[in-house]
Amino acid sequence: MVAIFCLQTVAFADSGGDPNIDNGGGGLKDGSSENFWNPGNDGVRVTVVDSETGTVKSASIDYTNINASDIALHFGKVSKADYVGGTGISATNSSYTFINPTEPLPTIISDGSGASIEEIRSYFTDEQVVKRIAAHTNIKYDVLTNGDYKLMLEPIMYITYNGIRTAMTATEAALYNMQTGGDLINKMGPLSHKNLPLAMFLEKDDLGYTAWNGSRDSYMTDSDIINYLGVGIVSFKEKEEEVEVAASDYEYRVDTDVYTSVSVTGGEHSPDNPVTVRFYIKNKVYTVSNIVYPDGGSQLVWCKWHTPNTEQTVNIKVTVTGGASASKTNITANIVDLNKNPPPDPTADDRNDSFRTPAVPSRAQRTSAAWSVWRAKWIPNWVWISRWRWHTVHYADGTTGGYWQDHGYWEDQGEWEFYTNSYSVSMNANMRITCDEKNPTANGRTMKSGYGINEKVTGSVSGNGEHTALQNAVTYFPEFYYKTYWRLLESTSTNVLEFRKNKYSTYNNRTHFTPIWTPDGNYKVYTWALDCWTPAGMLSANLTDSLTIKGNVFDDWHVSPSH
Repeated sequence: MVAIFCLQTVAFADSGGDPNIDNGGGGLKDGSSENFWNPGNDGVRVTVVDSETGTVKSASIDYTNINASDIALHFGKVSKADYVGGTGISATNSSYTFINPTEPLPTIISDGSGASIEEIRSYFTDEQVVKRIAAHTNIKYDVLTNGDYKLMLEPIMYITYNGIRTAMTATEAALYNMQTGGDLINKMGPLSHKNLPLAMFLEKDDLGYTAWNGSRDSYMTDSDIINYLGVGIVSFKEKEEEVEVAASDYEYRVDTDVYTSVSVTGGEHSPDNPVTVRFYIKNKVYTVSNIVYPDGGSQLVWCKWHTPNTEQTVNIKVTVTGGASASKTNITANIVDLNKNPPPDPTADDRNDSFRTPAVPSRAQRTSAAWSVWRAKWIPNWVWISRWRWHTVHYADGTTGGYWQDHGYWEDQGEWEFYTNSYSVSMNANMRITCDEKNPTANGRTMKSGYGINEKVTGSVSGNGEHTALQNAVTYFPEFYYKTYWRLLESTSTNVLEFRKNKYSTYNNRTHFTPIWTPDGNYKVYTWALDCWTPAGMLSANLTDSLTIKGNVFDDWHVSPSH
């Protein structure tokens, strides 16, 4: 091992980890006696996740250099992956647990002097640090670092908020700010919505999270924090990746309603000087006007459009007028067709004597999204503007006099006050497979192999924000090891999807034929439900359902002598 940095007098060795972390931030204003933060009152929440799907594989652990036993309000050990996956935020006053690491953490949250991202990267790829994380999560070090897992890192702030000692990650700060109607940003904004979320963000897309290319010294919106910020990822022995021909910012399916979004920053923009954003997509212009936000703030801006019916690359140009800038001005959208690998026609003499039932896969899923929109209202402040004039009076005796009179007027010297409207969308999806109606010997949820099955996926989408319906679902089967071949379902009504009609079906049914060699036992089907789009990204879900196989279609054949 090679020593890569020194902290005080201790040398550490490299674990081989690849840190996908960057940071930003700036100076902090003084707080009040009820709402304040002291430099050094920070930490990191560490969660082990699956390197392919992002699924949480360990309990989250909070590391900090301070004694945090005085924390009276926190939100449990919930990771960003859990929140993005749909877990709601819930405050608790239970005892707060934490670990003071043997090797002290570097500065995580900048107080103006600046945290060192290089120190943070070095720390969380250090062999001894990773070994202790392995021990704390009850995962063997060799297993943790074999490429199957990644470390999700989230910066934590320890603050006094409304007089209560409180701990929260950046994602929790954004969710709690929405829950409190903006109270947190009003009292702790420079920390909760700037330096905390900007303490860590991704340099490149990973595990379904998008790299942050926006401002590094402005207030962040709740939606930007939830979707992009306050997260770092450490990879180990990354598997060799396929060469990418072209990188894309979005991947959409053909013939689908979608949203494309950018983050707008720079200056203060009120209704007197609003921002306008235009998206140029396939010879159409989508204009979003009257965009407002306070100084140091940012705003998520989006347009809804429908993708073409054929595979292609769509280049989207974004322009901004009004003295602001967008996180991206050129967006590449890759439009793909998933209806390319339907299963072949099974035959009566198919065999697979070496078949072993595979493990069901699980993709990164996201079942909820949240974002906010800045609004502005005028707060009047009427001020009397004096205009004193002297009026001369001529008296009858030839003398003159006079008096002063105020010819002033009332002037509204008020100002724009900014506030946010919060929006959220949640998706719930379910699947059901059943024996095909043309199966003569099916018994409830038990059937013989060689017959067909039907599938129906239903989704429900709720919330007060813009969204599309659940538009696509892709089903994978155990006989193809949940890869190689799949069926793209089609929408039969809003939020309802079923198998497409099978060209090998005598009755043109919406069916999938199980291979005749399918072994007796549990036959589990996996579906990825996707393309429920919101301005803050796509919602998706992993679904499974199963039937029981007992016997095969040959058992139903009866041969008798001819007469």
